[in-house]
Amino acid sequence: MERTFHSLRTANGWSVGDAAACFGVSINKVEHWDAGGGTPDEQYLQVLEDTLIYKKNFNRGQPMREFTFIDLFAGIGGLRRGFEAAGGECVFTSEWDTYAQKTYVENFPDDEHKIIGDIRDVTETKDGLDLIPKHDVLLAGFPCQPFSIAGVSKKNALGREHGFMDKTQGTLFFDVLKILKHHRPAAFMLENVKNLRSHNKGDTFKTIMGALQDDLGYHVQARVIDGKGYVPQHRERIFIVGFRSDVGFDFDKCEFESPENGPTIDSILHSPDEDPEAMFTLPPEDATSNLSSVVNPKYTLSDKLWKYLFDYAAKHKAKGNGFGFGLCGPKDKARTLSARYYKDGSEILIDQGEGKNPRRLTPRECARLMGFDDQDFKMKIPVSDTRAYKQFGNSVVVPVIKAIARQMKPYVLESMNVEENSVSGEETVAAE
Repeated sequence: MERTFHSLRTANGWSVGDAAACFGVSINKVEHWDAGGGTPDEQYLQVLEDTLIYKKNFNRGQPMREFTFIDLFAGIGGLRRGFEAAGGECVFTSEWDTYAQKTYVENFPDDEHKIIGDIRDVTETKDGLDLIPKHDVLLAGFPCQPFSIAGVSKKNALGREHGFMDKTQGTLFFDVLKILKHHRPAAFMLENVKNLRSHNKGDTFKTIMGALQDDLGYHVQARVIDGKGYVPQHRERIFIVGFRSDVGFDFDKCEFESPENGPTIDSILHSPDEDPEAMFTLPPEDATSNLSSVVNPKYTLSDKLWKYLFDYAAKHKAKGNGFGFGLCGPKDKARTLSARYYKDGSEILIDQGEGKNPRRLTPRECARLMGFDDQDFKMKIPVSDTRAYKQFGNSVVVPVIKAIARQMKPYVLESMNVEENSVSGEETVAAE
């Protein structure tokens, strides 16, 4: 079989949409490659080929994994989704929030390992660190509240510490360092809010990079990526990537979808012909429709709340401030979904037309807004709306993680091989 994008795609049984979703590119770009126009990156062809090999081995009863990873501060599994799509296998999970654990287990029910709660219970001693399996990649979305703009402002107002001075969350980064030092994985990827770079006048970020580079000897790079190229939401996050060996990875040369070309909010809203899920189901006399969805009326703002938000926005606008609600029409892109969305939904409100109050997003729409739902996977949401909003607001944009993982993968495998060759060379010398 000739090794072309079209031949590999069709051999895998992938639609053009499947390929676009996997690689985080537009359908038009995939159709262009499929017709023989342009030359897709070699990594795209490799992923298609690897998937085909995996399927063949799986059908013979020989599942294949290309690398292993651990999922720290796992939340609901957004980082995991991305690295599994690149051929990785999760061998260890840590998440302290019991509600997030519930969502995680529902969506990854076949794990042989149990979720560890507080990672500090493991990192206190060498014996504890030994309980973490050997792994090739460490993933950690370590708590961002100590460094986020909103988190810092709130803690300042309450007279509480933030950043590394936050004893409950800020120091959890040092637990990541302990694991990296003990296990020396081939690579790692850390995720946090964009404000990490500027927190405490840049000293926090310098401390993190210095510890990873100077103390542990990893080759480390960082980049801020906006998820708006993949989902209809402005969501900038910083990603810190490190490799045990200098394998030539250049984060700045990695390609991501332009924020200007991303989808609009109508792409994630419930459609008129969509079957409502159980949480949206009402007796016919209580059901309601708006311009683009069939949803429970509880998501529509009350007159009192809508008046409060409207007056609040007007007051701050008069003062020249930018505070206020974010009202979205079908072709708009949303502000950043936050963990506080359950309170009033003010940052992302859906316009329901003249004479109607706007509404919040439903939890299912939030799943889509974060890229959890795609053609191959529909997120299970086993928790209350309040918990679901918090979980999605704290999570990552899955297609961004897929794009990072796909472009990291060849270098992860090379870094693994460097270690293997180094060990083999030492053994040969010892034998001689």
